[in-house]
Amino acid sequence: MGVLDRFEKGVERVVNNAFAKAFRSDLKPVEIASAIRRDMDERTAALSRGRTVVPNTFTVELSGKDYEQVRDWGEEAMAEEMITAATDHATSQQYVFVGPVEVEFDQAEDLEPGRFRVRSASRRGAVAPATTNRASSRHPIVDIDGQRYLLTGSVTVIGRGSEADIIVDDTGVSRRHLEIRITPDGVIATDLGSTNGTYIEGHHVDAATLVDGNTLTIGRTRILFWSGADDSGRR
Repeated sequence: MGVLDRFEKGVERVVNNAFAKAFRSDLKPVEIASAIRRDMDERTAALSRGRTVVPNTFTVELSGKDYEQVRDWGEEAMAEEMITAATDHATSQQYVFVGPVEVEFDQAEDLEPGRFRVRSASRRGAVAPATTNRASSRHPIVDIDGQRYLLTGSVTVIGRGSEADIIVDDTGVSRRHLEIRITPDGVIATDLGSTNGTYIEGHHVDAATLVDGNTLTIGRTRILFWSGADDSGRR
């Protein structure tokens, strides 16, 4: 199934939810997703060899009527579908984000129904969706139960609480369970005084320097760590 097909099926699920009302405007969600993808293509920036950065935050400005339509569909659910579409496009083009992908909707008085515009920016965060397999010592990748994250900040906190940079849905994980810190001397994992502890390759640790391919376990959650070893990337 192609990226566009996945997006259209996701939007169909949102619009057909019980809380959604009848379609009342000329606004087409697929056109918004296409505009976001086009914005990404037009605003690429070369970060380093083989690493092309694109915006990761998007504000979709709509007429008052269309904004109400999006609220009827479910603003948060629609934003999630747009985020998925943007992430899928970045993966297909091997673009890189410098922070989490965010989409929000806003009203603009000068827009007529059916018309919209997209404003975008690059906003650095602690983590971003991993859209390529190119891990490096500066930007390692962690895989948490199949979801991959690029570590774009110097410090990343993993835990169950909303204050964590990566939130894990696991009752065996503390609210702030594990810190991963990128330093000139290596990437260091430190347990943050969690209830159930942190394990690396099955060994209970308070802190340890990670190496490419390490497996960490917190609660029932397994974390795979990739640093690309010699920065040649993983395939």
